Amino acid sequence: MPIPTYQEAMLPVLRTLEDTNERHIGEIVNTVINGFSLTESEREQMLPSGQSTVIGSRIGWARTYLNKANLIEKMPGRGIYKITGRGLDVLKKNPERIDNKLLREFPGFVEWIRPKKEQNVVAPDSNFLESEQTPDESLELAYRTLRTNLSTEILEKVKACSPGFFERLVVETIVKMGYGGTLQDAGQAVGKSNDGGIDGIIKEDRIGLDLIYLQAKKWESTVGRPNYRHSRELCLASRRIKVCLLLPQTFRAEHENS
Repeated sequence: MPIPTYQEAMLPVLRTLEDTNERHIGEIVNTVINGFSLTESEREQMLPSGQSTVIGSRIGWARTYLNKANLIEKMPGRGIYKITGRGLDVLKKNPERIDNKLLREFPGFVEWIRPKKEQNVVAPDSNFLESEQTPDESLELAYRTLRTNLSTEILEKVKACSPGFFERLVVETIVKMGYGGTLQDAGQAVGKSNDGGIDGIIKEDRIGLDLIYLQAKKWESTVGRPNYRHSRELCLASRRIKVCLLLPQTFRAEHENS
């Protein structure tokens, strides 16, 4: 089955505390997870941040929302929770589901989601409470989207730049990756556009005992083996040291000893 959403986890969390005993959040999470028919892979699936499992995060947010609606309460001690009288009243009605729509019946939850003007807090999106994503998941999705869009925009600008600017960019990128020292003494763009020869030189160490000679090219598609072999042979014939082929599509550097 798909990993339950945080709203789908609310009722199981509340039922875990139905006997009115105090329980640690770790015990609550394990009990709820065991109640779902999840595969081992689904149990271990991580958020993109790698900080927690998807199901663990969703159960954690379900607990937070229930707490803000005062259906459960935090007890003295780290991570200890207990059901409230309000929570028991909700369970007595034998609900098929507990979600944000139901929680909006309770003043404490409404107050929690209401933007605080004195704190200059931006009001949540109108679809915020209808989303099946946790705040963590929404933030990570937004981050990945922004990062992808930024990468695409940068790549398009790189493709549109002049050959000379591209060659200097390649040299600066390799220096930023940690080769040599500063740009002033570690790297230089030496080639002329479309000359088929060496476009840049990088000192692999600060002293300059090992050098990397670059041939910078812009391809729209995958660089085939004949193109790679031709560039390699040109560089080896010219300098006898090393070859570094930088592909702008992936910013992947390949090094090969002569």
